[in-house]
Amino acid sequence: MTLKVGELAPDFEAKIETGETIKLADYRGKKVVLYFYPKDNTPGCTAESCNLRDNYDALIKAGYVVLGVSSDSEKSHQRFIEKQNLPFSLIADTDLKVHEAFGTWQEKKNFGKTYMGTVRTTFIIDEEGKIEEIISKVNTKEHTSQILK
Repeated sequence: MTLKVGELAPDFEAKIETGETIKLADYRGKKVVLYFYPKDNTPGCTAESCNLRDNYDALIKAGYVVLGVSSDSEKSHQRFIEKQNLPFSLIADTDLKVHEAFGTWQEKKNFGKTYMGTVRTTFIIDEEGKIEEIISKVNTKEHTSQILK
């Protein structure tokens, strides 16, 4: 399933790093940056998350809520948040339901090996829950400028 700009973003229920369950519908009335990344504490994912952290005030000022999504556990997310001082929540999508709903769990190739994994993608969701933009070519070091352009 491929999502398109203008479509309603799939609603989901998932746990964040604290163990609390959230729903995308809880954020209606706010703009959401929903960014999917492969793995906590890896170079590209750390660069992307820290770029969003370093520009968090600008994102908040523009009316955005930031949520990260990976298949890592709540405990892994807690450590990542603490180590990198991230001011936003991370969704522990260990059952891959959020990934599958957004089409970000796909076959990948690396060094001649084929495997399933997260395709780094950011969805900008408007106040009504519609997909405003899909960023599939993420610049991890300058991601905020891609969002706020």
